Amino acid sequence: MQAFIRSFIGSIRDLVPIILVVAFFQLVILQQPLPNFITIFSGLFLVLLGLTLFVLGLNMGLFPIGESMAQTFARKGSLFWLLLFAFALGFGTTIAEPALTAVAWEAAEVAAEEGQIAASEEGMEKYAMGLRITIALSVGCAILLGVIRIIKGWPIHMMIIGGYSLVVIMTFFAPASIIGIAYDSGGVTTSTITVPLVTALGVGLASAIKGRNPLLDGFGLIAFASLLPMVFVMVYGIWLT
Repeated sequence: MQAFIRSFIGSIRDLVPIILVVAFFQLVILQQPLPNFITIFSGLFLVLLGLTLFVLGLNMGLFPIGESMAQTFARKGSLFWLLLFAFALGFGTTIAEPALTAVAWEAAEVAAEEGQIAASEEGMEKYAMGLRITIALSVGCAILLGVIRIIKGWPIHMMIIGGYSLVVIMTFFAPASIIGIAYDSGGVTTSTITVPLVTALGVGLASAIKGRNPLLDGFGLIAFASLLPMVFVMVYGIWLT
């Protein structure tokens, strides 16, 4: 119960700035009362409760299991299964991301309106699923690459600089219609499901490997998960054309 109360207070603290900003612009700048005050208040309470339960669930379940599995794989010394687990974790968490599902379907609807794909439900579903699978594969490869980086001790800044240089170069060759989707895909992959498990994986792995610092080496996986989807989606767009 104490953990729930602490999480609830923390959620209130996190939401207060957002509420103050919205209230200031609505009441002071626009000088209009809040419409449907009771509905908005009820919605804010549900958001507060949901955020509290979500953060509590992360601390109780996802973070511990992610760190535990990473440490167990590292202690057993099975590189193949560790890398397979990293790829499967990245792919599985991304394909289940609600934000990715929404963005992929929105992209399919716009593509259908522009006449780039068949304006049918089947055509849009095929396009959206292809986009989701492409992004999920990219995140799986990103987490795989990040785990190898932790094991080998490669400098993350050089890899990130090289990756974004590749993104810039590919921008000149990818279809204009896919570039915006590619750039947005880096954001939707790092959302509610992916971030906690991937972060726990990196920290747990760095903690279990001798000579690695969890603070210096355990983080950075999310950067790869944001970077590679842009590359993969642009390749997907080039392939479609």
